[in-house]
Amino acid sequence: MDILNEKELTALVSLLDDQDPEVKDHVRGKIISLGNDIIPFLEKKWEDSFDPVIQKEIEDLVHELQFSLLKERLRSWKKDSDQELLQGLWIINTFQYPELEFETLNASMHQIYFDVWTSFDNHLSPYEQVRTINSVLFHELKFAANTKNFHSPSNSMLSIVLDSKRGNPISLCSVYLLVAKKLGLPIYGVNLPNLFVLTFKTAETTFYINAFNKGLIFTRHDILNYLEHLKYEPKEEYFEPCENIEIIRRTLRNLKLSFEKIGEPEKAHEVQELLDILYED
Repeated sequence: MDILNEKELTALVSLLDDQDPEVKDHVRGKIISLGNDIIPFLEKKWEDSFDPVIQKEIEDLVHELQFSLLKERLRSWKKDSDQELLQGLWIINTFQYPELEFETLNASMHQIYFDVWTSFDNHLSPYEQVRTINSVLFHELKFAANTKNFHSPSNSMLSIVLDSKRGNPISLCSVYLLVAKKLGLPIYGVNLPNLFVLTFKTAETTFYINAFNKGLIFTRHDILNYLEHLKYEPKEEYFEPCENIEIIRRTLRNLKLSFEKIGEPEKAHEVQELLDILYED
């Protein structure tokens, strides 16, 4: 922003509707090179403009800048040894809500954890601990499966899931996981075909939890029956904990499918770009 003064920036923006494609491309490239610091200026110019062509060009530029930042954050997250789940979900959330601050999402998630913690007892058995979480999340706080709008992109946006208390299997499991982690419980995600679930896993105790069905507890045998019904060969990955990167990949696959289902191929293509980042060497 300090390279050009406001008058020069205004003149640059005014050229976005130039009829010469080379001029327009040069102007776009120059604005993009200024980075995300120019976004507030562009948003102000959008508000002040009465030219729909320039408004559309500004919208596209702002989106390109924000999407570039999102990809940069996702690459950094992938390289981070911790790969914190909440951080990854926040990055995905900024695809639809680029103004969302991580601290805002973290505060919302912390309130849900606090609601569970006030009812929690570390001395309970594993099954009773899980039933306590189930009681708070699904009965007191009213989290539930979003069966009416299963393919809505909002199901992959954690901020919307926390506000609406509705989600798909992986978003509800993510809320559950984030709470369980803060409680210090050995609960992890499990990647099943067509369904994402959780496992409570220690050397002494292993069972599974279906957050999409109000925390229903089930067994390894139930998974075998489920796989047989779907005609899938059992694989060890269908029973064992998965890494956070797998949760973020699956969340993005769901988001891509959502955009395909509602007829937004451009957004689906952008989500595929994000997925490609997570599969880079």
